[in-house]
Amino acid sequence: MKNEYIPYKAVISSIQKESFDTNTYKVVFDDEKIGNSFDYKQGQFAEISLLGIGEAPISITSTPSRKGFLEFSIRAAGNLTDKIHELKVGDSLFVRGPYGNSFPYDEIKGKNLYFIAGGIGLPPLRSLINMVMDNRKDFGHVKILYGAKTPDEVCFKGELAEWKKVPDSEVWITVDKPCDGWGCSVGVVTELWKETEVHSENAVAFVCGPPIMIKFVLMELEKSGFKDRDIVMTLERYMKCGVGKCGHCNIGEKFVCIDGPVFTRHEVKAMPRQENVF
Repeated sequence: MKNEYIPYKAVISSIQKESFDTNTYKVVFDDEKIGNSFDYKQGQFAEISLLGIGEAPISITSTPSRKGFLEFSIRAAGNLTDKIHELKVGDSLFVRGPYGNSFPYDEIKGKNLYFIAGGIGLPPLRSLINMVMDNRKDFGHVKILYGAKTPDEVCFKGELAEWKKVPDSEVWITVDKPCDGWGCSVGVVTELWKETEVHSENAVAFVCGPPIMIKFVLMELEKSGFKDRDIVMTLERYMKCGVGKCGHCNIGEKFVCIDGPVFTRHEVKAMPRQENVF
């Protein structure tokens, strides 16, 4: 049986450049038995490490319905992630997990779905989006609202274009600072409420991004009639151990690494007020 405390070697099979500071790494476990036993759900995370450098929690952005590999979208933002960005295809890193709970799946079948993301908040949602797209007939209308600082910082440009082609699906993109030739909206992601309709009837909204973005998106969703139990979001904390032992991600009685990182707004509202910026 796989030991959840032990990191296992994984080889980088491809690197996709998403923006000037973010790459998506596709990896395959060096040990085929470990790879076959690594079952995960949409929205979970893993602890990624380089020996002698450090370890950090990273969302699994690949999709459980697509077997044989894992994908992680990693922004260069510190010592460990800077070193990971120096790696090339064929190099190795270490993975342990998976950890945390997951985005609901069976519970949202037949529902209209809104995916609302800001910046690097799209990678965690990608896992669920692709599961929905792989089983499109099981769900209602899908609308993706995505905001980034600049066109260069838009992640998954190719997939966004492909998602837009899927029947009964829409993709809306906005940036804070457009470049010449930018043909989409300009402004923060909540500006997209002026461009397209957002309805709460038979709908669930998934929100991921910087805390300040989430705060204002929640305000708009409330105005659109969404109930707290129909808004699913992620919380960011330093989930150092991943198994609820170190206490770094503790919020009241909750540990983000095991009780989250996925929560409904209803659950977040029940957390201690000083921690609840939403």
